[in-house]
Amino acid sequence: MITFSYLFHLNDFRKYEVYLKLWITQVILLENKKIGDITYIICDDEQLLEINLKFLNHDTYTDIISFPTSNNNNIISGEIFISLPRVIENAKLNNGNPFDEYSRVVIHGILHLIGYNDHTPIEKEEIRAKEDYYLTLRP
Repeated sequence: MITFSYLFHLNDFRKYEVYLKLWITQVILLENKKIGDITYIICDDEQLLEINLKFLNHDTYTDIISFPTSNNNNIISGEIFISLPRVIENAKLNNGNPFDEYSRVVIHGILHLIGYNDHTPIEKEEIRAKEDYYLTLRP
């Protein structure tokens, strides 16, 4: 089950939830995985910074943090925290559309739960290519 929880409201992307859930489901199935319990928590910069400090010991702003909760690699479950103001700011910096950037971050979190990383240049290239491909499938 995929759920969205809003701790912060800036742009109202809630109207797209049904489509996003279908798209996320499609991505997980295309990766040959099963859907577990996935919760997106939409928050602000300060809330995500607090999580980043508490759990990862990073004193930096970020747009997303994913926490897998499944003990089975074939079942995708976890919590994905997204800073909506950071996503919108990143879209502006890249002259992009805020919903497109939001969609990229939404699927980026899923790819992390699936097992993709972005620590090295090669990993970053791989996860970016996956994001680009899956964005073409978004309804």
